[in-house]
Amino acid sequence: MLAFMTANEAAKKWNISHRRVITLCRENRIDNVAMLGNMWIIPIDATKPEDARTLRYAKTEEKSVKPFLKWAGGKGQLLNEIEKYYPFADSKITKYAEPFVGGGAVLFDILSKYNLKEIYIGDTNAELINTYRIIRDNADSLIVLLNKMQDEFIPLNDEQRKEYYYIQRERFNYLKSTNTFNVETAALLIFLNKTCFNGLYRVNKKGQFNVPMGAYKNPLICDEKNLVAVSDKLQHVHIFCGDYRESADFIDKHTFVYFDPPYRPLTETAGFTAYTENLFDDEAQKELAAFVDEMDKKGAKIVVSNSDPKNANEEDNFFDEIYSSYNIARVDAVRMINSNSKNRGKIKELLISNF
Repeated sequence: MLAFMTANEAAKKWNISHRRVITLCRENRIDNVAMLGNMWIIPIDATKPEDARTLRYAKTEEKSVKPFLKWAGGKGQLLNEIEKYYPFADSKITKYAEPFVGGGAVLFDILSKYNLKEIYIGDTNAELINTYRIIRDNADSLIVLLNKMQDEFIPLNDEQRKEYYYIQRERFNYLKSTNTFNVETAALLIFLNKTCFNGLYRVNKKGQFNVPMGAYKNPLICDEKNLVAVSDKLQHVHIFCGDYRESADFIDKHTFVYFDPPYRPLTETAGFTAYTENLFDDEAQKELAAFVDEMDKKGAKIVVSNSDPKNANEEDNFFDEIYSSYNIARVDAVRMINSNSKNRGKIKELLISNF
C-alpha cells in the first residue's frame, strides 16, 4: 500500500515552493499523484521531477507573463527595441541579470520567451522586492488578501473609496516605517498601485508613500491568473534587495545584463518621482558607468537605458561622454507621466550597449 505526503511536505522535501509542487501535480509530472478532496497527495517515495526549464536556453512557447504593477518609467513600450539586443541565440549566454528591476517589463518578457539557467533581479526598493518574493513564495495567501481588498473596495462610492484608500495608505506607511515585510505589505503595495493616481510609486523625504487616490471606475486589484503565472516563473529567480553593485558576483561572461537606473531628469524640475528615499544624481550615474566598465571587462553582454539629455539641450553630451566607448542608440519613446500635460509626448531615450 502506497504511503503519501502532502504538497507542503513535498515542497519542504524537494526544496521548492508549494506553488511549484501544485503545478507539477496539475501537469501530471509526478507518478501516481492523486486528489484527496481538494488536496493533492503525493507518493512519499516520489522523486522530484527534473525541471525542464533549466535544460534548454532556446525560445519557448510557454504562456506569457506580464508585470504585476504599473510602474513609471516601465519599459513595456520599448520592448520591441530592447529585444533586438537579446543575445540568447548565442548558446554561451545562459544567464540574465536586472539590478534595477522596477516593474520588470524586460524581465517578464524574457521569462515568457526563454528558459535560462539562472536569473538575478534586484532593487533598492525594499517594499517592491518584498512583493516579488511574496509572489514567488506565498502567492496563494497574497491572492486571498487581494481578493478581499477588491471585494471591499469595488462596491464603495467615491467618498467611501477615498476613505478606504487613505486607511490602506496609512497602514502601508506604518508597515514600511517598521520594516515589516510580509504578505500584508505586498498586498497593500499592489492595492495602492492599482488604485492610486497614474500607478505611481513615489515617496517623500521621510520615505512615506504619498500618492493620492486615482479615479479608476473598476480597477483590477487581483489579477489572479497573472499572479499565479508570475509565481511559477519566479521560482528559480534570485531576488535581492540592495545596490546594483551586489550583482557583481553573479555577472560573468555567460550573462546578459540590463541596467535600467532612475533616469537623469531632462530639466531641473523634471524629477517629479522618487522611487526610494535616495536620489540618483549625476555622480551616481557616473559610478554606474564605471561599474558597467567593470562588468564589460568580465565579458558580459550589457544594455543600459536612460533619458536622452539632448531632448532638452542639444549641447548636453553627458551620456555620450561617460559611455563614449559603447554603442549609443536613440530610440523613440512616449512620456506618459508628467505633471504638465503639454510635456507628454514623443521623446528620445538611450539604449547603450557593449555589442
